Amino acid sequence: MNVFDRSINFDALFKFSHISASTQEHLKRVYGSFAICMFVAAAGAYINVVTHLFQFGFLTGLGALGLMVWLIATPHNRETEQKRLGMLVGFAFLTGINLGPLLQMCISVNPSIIPTAFLGTATIFACFSLSALYARRRSYLYLGGFLLSGLTLLLLSSLINAFVRSTWLFTAHLYVALMIMCGFVLFDTQLIIEKAESGDKDYIWHCVDLFLDFVNIFRELLIILGMNEVGEGPWAGQGDRGTEGQRDRAHGDCGHSPLAEQEEGEEVKRLWAEAEPPLCPHVPSCPSLSLKGLRFAAEEAARSFCTLVGFFSCSVFFFGFFLFCFVF
Repeated sequence: MNVFDRSINFDALFKFSHISASTQEHLKRVYGSFAICMFVAAAGAYINVVTHLFQFGFLTGLGALGLMVWLIATPHNRETEQKRLGMLVGFAFLTGINLGPLLQMCISVNPSIIPTAFLGTATIFACFSLSALYARRRSYLYLGGFLLSGLTLLLLSSLINAFVRSTWLFTAHLYVALMIMCGFVLFDTQLIIEKAESGDKDYIWHCVDLFLDFVNIFRELLIILGMNEVGEGPWAGQGDRGTEGQRDRAHGDCGHSPLAEQEEGEEVKRLWAEAEPPLCPHVPSCPSLSLKGLRFAAEEAARSFCTLVGFFSCSVFFFGFFLFCFVF
């Protein structure tokens, strides 16, 4: 029989026979809420980039943390469903606002970084999610211990690099974090399936797990692509970087005398501090300043994430400790 004469059953491609009908309905709610979170986060990031109304990243990070804790403390039932959906929307909006400084620096380096990173993140997320959905149940749950251990090592390396200031450690941290977050997509997807099969139908909190995975992959790709664009990443200089003058500037040769370069640097810093949003993509005339700004924005984002994870971990620890003391 000719292989080209065989018919392809496309209906079987989207059938998950190993997942019950109730769990499939639960997954539809999870991914529907996830789509809403993506839209709201994009709106928050756009508002922050265009209007510059929210310049206090630490406060918005604390606000996102507060909404997350409130979401955990509120039980999931029909009476609180609308209320918890409102908390989810607020959390997604503040998360998008926190991405604003990093997005601004990527726009100043090369605006095409943002759609490239988003498409890459969407592709990675879709591939790993489908892999978890099609795989045998509980086949990726063993990754949980390795991923949590890796996340702990990443937090420790971030604290060490705050004093060491090593570019290589910073770059290694980015790629390891990207791999760990990809693993979390596999782990969280299968964990959601197992929880739903066991009766846990809290689709709002399950959406938070996947949304945080997506945001962190997107953040890592933004920083990696931005560093490569300004000539500091491991694949810097690959591909077309524009004119010969742009190549020279990418390697630090701006073509000015030291005095003129110093004056230009001070002028650029002044313009960067005073620029309105329409000028932001044109202010950094030397990529070294863009790299400093990009690393600063990345460190601020990492610091906000570490604060969020730290406060959340402490809250869970003390909650479990008091629960153990009073119940047992």
